[in-house]
Amino acid sequence: MTQPQGAHLVGSINVDDAESTIRLVAQHLGTHLKRIPDGEVGERFHWIAFQPDRLAAAEGLERVGDEPIRLRELDVRPVKLAPGVRAEDLVLPPLGYADAALESWEVFSRLQREGVVADGVRFQVSLPTPVGVVGSFVAAEDRDAFEPVYQAALLGELERILDGIPHESLAIQWDAALEFAIIEAAGYRQQSRAWFEDVWAYQVGRVAGLVESVPEDVEVGIHLCYGDAGEKHFVEPTDTANLVRFANELSAATLALPTSRALDWIHIPVPIERDDDAYYAPLAGLRLPDQTEFYLGLVHREDGVEGAQRRISTALRFLDRFGVATECGFGRAPEGTTVPLFETHRAVAAAW
Repeated sequence: MTQPQGAHLVGSINVDDAESTIRLVAQHLGTHLKRIPDGEVGERFHWIAFQPDRLAAAEGLERVGDEPIRLRELDVRPVKLAPGVRAEDLVLPPLGYADAALESWEVFSRLQREGVVADGVRFQVSLPTPVGVVGSFVAAEDRDAFEPVYQAALLGELERILDGIPHESLAIQWDAALEFAIIEAAGYRQQSRAWFEDVWAYQVGRVAGLVESVPEDVEVGIHLCYGDAGEKHFVEPTDTANLVRFANELSAATLALPTSRALDWIHIPVPIERDDDAYYAPLAGLRLPDQTEFYLGLVHREDGVEGAQRRISTALRFLDRFGVATECGFGRAPEGTTVPLFETHRAVAAAW
């Protein structure tokens, strides 16, 4: 292999609406993608930051703090259980994921019928892990009790998506980001946001359970992430060791399920300054089934084709099979950078 094969879009794209996103992606990357997301438009523009507003509408939950913390139109203050309320008695409102997916699916399916999107390309829906939302936006003392409540609500959203979109046209991506904040904090023996003891076994097991919730005729993948607030990681990974360990343990866990489920893809980030052997060397220990696509998030808007090719050259010393992506979504990238990013993907990767 002299160049990567195929590309992957993590989720968010800096375009205003789903139809414009899908048309633009199909135009520039149609032959390089197996799946197309809707760009995470509307209230999803900053990944899970819209969830506190959704949760705060539930009777029995209240905000932490008196003054709103604004992120554009969103209030990202965490929530907590009101005095005397038990988490198991909560009835959560719709979380917004199913409504958005079903609305965008109608656009996607119409564009596919019109020939804008190629036959066989799947509609990708990205969902957060419960750990990500609970660890980010629920008061620390309530996380343990609230996590199963949120997970049940999120799986309810998934069921609506599965009921409304033909399985042969659907791909589900689970986004795992806070998991690595917890792993890194535990590794440095700092206080973390974990409400569980064994951060590895707990988190790998939880994500494997999410994978199991996706039927076998629906594709399922995982985006492993170190955050993207202000286009910065919450901590820069020293190398790919923790990412490789998580990928290997998760793959083994899903293969051990009664369904013996292999992941359809795994994506990991590559910081822009890392074209050295040290970052990529742990990738030599990656152990994935042949059917699991592996994507390196090594495309960056700041250095385009030249930078991506440098990082690819290093990666090829440790991997013989991978595709390309950005390290996270790019819905919050500066205006005017979306098409150049697509062009970089095309320049450095072969079509499927």
